[in-house]
Amino acid sequence: MMADMGETRGVPVLPRLTFLGHSSVLLELGGVRVLTDPVLRGHVMHLNRVVPTVPRQAWSSIDLVLISHLHHDHCDLPTLRQLGRATTLLVPAGAGPFLRKRGFTSVVELPVGATHVHRSVSVTATFADHDGRREPFGPRAEAIGFLVTHGTGDDEASVYFAGDTDIFDGMTDLHPQLDVALIPVWGWGPNLGPGHLTPRQAARATQLLRPRYAVPVHWGTLFPVGLRPFSRSTLTHPPRAFERAVRGLALDTEVLLTEPGATVAFTP
Repeated sequence: MMADMGETRGVPVLPRLTFLGHSSVLLELGGVRVLTDPVLRGHVMHLNRVVPTVPRQAWSSIDLVLISHLHHDHCDLPTLRQLGRATTLLVPAGAGPFLRKRGFTSVVELPVGATHVHRSVSVTATFADHDGRREPFGPRAEAIGFLVTHGTGDDEASVYFAGDTDIFDGMTDLHPQLDVALIPVWGWGPNLGPGHLTPRQAARATQLLRPRYAVPVHWGTLFPVGLRPFSRSTLTHPPRAFERAVRGLALDTEVLLTEPGATVAFTP
C-alpha cells in the first residue's frame, strides 16, 4: 500500500517515485516532474533491456532531467531526444558542450555544490567518486550525484540520487534529515568496475547517509547480449543482498525493494 502522502513529520510530504529501471527514476514533487539518468529504450550499445520497456506516457511532460555522468548507460542520447531537445538537462561540469553540440538547447552545468531552482524544487550537485568520461573516445566530464529538495523547514522533503559512486567521506554531511536515498547496488553485468557500490558497500553508504528510506537502483534492467543465461543471479540478487546487509547493520533506514517499472510503496 502507498503511504498517505499528506502525512507530516516530523513527516514531510514525500514525493511520488517510480523506478523505471537501471538508474532511471521519475520523481514527482511539488508539481515538478524530474527524471534521473533516463535510459528507456530496448537496448544501449551491447546491452539489452531485460525487463519491459516503460510506456511513453509514463515519462511524458518532464520538467528536469538529471544526468549524473556521460557513460552510455546513464546518458542515452536517443532517449534524451525522445524527451525533447528543449527539455532542461542538469549535467556535470564539462558535459555541456557535448550535449549542446548534439542539439540540446537547455543544458545547465552544475559543478559540485551548485544549485538549480525550478519553481519549488531545488537541485544541488553532490560529489561522486566515479570516472565520468564518455568511452571510448568521448569527452571527460565530472561525475556527480544530486540532492533534490522541496519545501522548507520541517515540511522539506529530500531525495538523494547517487548516480554512480564509491563511498566518500562527505556522505555523512550530505543532509541532516534525508528522506529518501536512491542507492546503486550493482551495475549492468556479472562484474563491477571501480567507482561502483556492491550491495554490502551500498549498505555502508546508507549507514553514512542515514535516510528514512533507501531504494536500491542500478540493477536488474540492462545486461550484455548473450550473457543472460549464464549470470541470472546478478539480475535479481543485488537488491536483496543490500536489504540483508542494511538489516545486519541494524539501521533505522527502511529498504523499499521496487521492481523496475513499479512505483515505490512507502509505508506509513
